Amino acid sequence: MNEAYHQIDGGDLNLLIVADHASAHVPADIDLMIDPALLNEHIAVDIGVADVSRALAAQLGCTAILGGVSRLVIDLNREEDAPGLLPVMSDGHPIPGNRTADLTDRMARFHHPYHHRLSQLLDGMTSPFILSVHSFTPKLASDPDQQRPWDIGVLYNRDDRAARIAIPMLEAAGLKVGDQLPYAGTLLNATMNRHAEANGIPYLGVEMRQDLVGDAAGQARFASILGPVALECRSRLA
Repeated sequence: MNEAYHQIDGGDLNLLIVADHASAHVPADIDLMIDPALLNEHIAVDIGVADVSRALAAQLGCTAILGGVSRLVIDLNREEDAPGLLPVMSDGHPIPGNRTADLTDRMARFHHPYHHRLSQLLDGMTSPFILSVHSFTPKLASDPDQQRPWDIGVLYNRDDRAARIAIPMLEAAGLKVGDQLPYAGTLLNATMNRHAEANGIPYLGVEMRQDLVGDAAGQARFASILGPVALECRSRLA
């Protein structure tokens, strides 16, 4: 297994599940100088995403690619010149070990191989569709008064084709849906901007609320809802 990503080969359907922040792993030779308990928190990993992505890959018969390291090691969903690429602070928590880290080394070791593999997988598909899976915390420590009541958010930048299909379907499944909420894909959509929008590949970007996918039952529920939505988007757009 490549340390930059974990690939799940669930089948040959031309649909790629992408989970940038699926892992809380920090390699043994990297010291972030933080309390290890923080690796279980949203600042380190998108809680629930790995298991939902695995379930979806098996359910749909498709490939999934999961980021192999914590977003605190390198943020795979950031442009190569973005300020948060190598975070020194996250939701009020300092990450002291990153202050003297070698960004070039982290990029070569994790960021470049991850995105190269994504490009390879998409190049191998005749009519690809991407399902981008993230999760969000219902409460930010740095902004405790901010209300985040949505069950799921749908994010996009310029290409909202799949969003327009997915939002009514997610609402019909009983979910409270945020359209460009809890934040907008116009501001944070790096992986999809690079691999989907820049290449005309249709995609659906979702953000699941972490307290709803923190256990096996919640993960199974969201996978069962998202699977048909992703297939409908793909059949109409890819």
